[in-house]
Amino acid sequence: MNLATDEAGTSLKGNYKKGFEYSDCWVMDSRLVIINAQDAAAKGAEIRVRTQLISAERAEGIWTLKILDKNSGKVSTTQARVLVNAAGPWLDTLLPHISHTRTAEHIRMVKGSHILVRQLFTHERAYIFQNNDDRIIFAIPFQNKFTLIGTTDVDYHGKPDEVKIDSEEISYLCKVASEYFITQIGPEDVVSSYSGIRPLFDDGTSDAKAATRDYVLKLDTGDEEAPLLSIYGGKITTYRKLAESVLKKLSPFLPGMKTTWTEGANLPGGDFSPDGFTGEVNKLLAACPAISKEHATRLIRTYGTCSHEMTQNIKTTEELGTHFGHQLYSFEVDYLLSHEWAQNAEDVLWRRTRMGLFLSPEETVHLENYIIEKSSILTATDEEK
Repeated sequence: MNLATDEAGTSLKGNYKKGFEYSDCWVMDSRLVIINAQDAAAKGAEIRVRTQLISAERAEGIWTLKILDKNSGKVSTTQARVLVNAAGPWLDTLLPHISHTRTAEHIRMVKGSHILVRQLFTHERAYIFQNNDDRIIFAIPFQNKFTLIGTTDVDYHGKPDEVKIDSEEISYLCKVASEYFITQIGPEDVVSSYSGIRPLFDDGTSDAKAATRDYVLKLDTGDEEAPLLSIYGGKITTYRKLAESVLKKLSPFLPGMKTTWTEGANLPGGDFSPDGFTGEVNKLLAACPAISKEHATRLIRTYGTCSHEMTQNIKTTEELGTHFGHQLYSFEVDYLLSHEWAQNAEDVLWRRTRMGLFLSPEETVHLENYIIEKSSILTATDEEK
């Protein structure tokens, strides 16, 4: 593509004349977790959020698991024929609590950090830039008002739940992006950031960016005991292939289990064609005239066709419910509490949506108080039942 004439070149420095374009997909990682859990629940799985595995012992071909409900403090036991350690960054720290054969395999935690800055360009395309250090970074339109820039590759040795971006990563991402964009950015321009951990298989590579991104499956049957399968590595882009590989490896222990079926299967809310997005937005607007086109676009982008269930019977502004700020109303919050296991404001604002970018501290407190009150009512109703 000719960057001198294409809109993609208007935000770039003048010394970049040619680019190459291809199509890709993007996903909000935490939502991918939720909709897979919804899909599993619809197929018979029992989803237990905020539940910790205390121990897992195997005997006579059966696993006995002791688990802790962190909300109630109740400890209970359950049993299984097969156990899969898909704990990602926590794989190594979880193994000592599970009966297993001693192993030399470990994960290598590599941190990837991202920053959000005010919009650097107004079109809908993303950029991938090649850096002098042989890495790439991307710059992606985000929530209509921001540009998401990432990512880094840094070895990490701390606790996975305490991971966060450091000043060197922020400076690195700002510096590399500024080599390409006309609008220069620095650490003072960062409005938000987040970090994740890649739980890679430790293949002994010295350079974090060179470590394998492929997954490795390790099956432990002990002395002909109940099987334990541990997953090292893996990527979002191949997670379904990984899952089918897991089922294939476990098929001797799960007779009759179908191992390959996901290629043509939609996740919840994804039952429309790739070019049908605009049609779903218009359908939602026609059925729920109380919301704006921007609001409808966000709902379809976040929930897909599940948005129609969420907004059914809403015709007037009053029926949207309590307004917490920006486009967040109680009808959406109620859906997240009842259908997506949300339990607090952080779940709603950051794990199920990215609305935390728009709500003020006061609005966040308002939302938290609403959820506490709503949860108390639901708990009381359940106890009555």
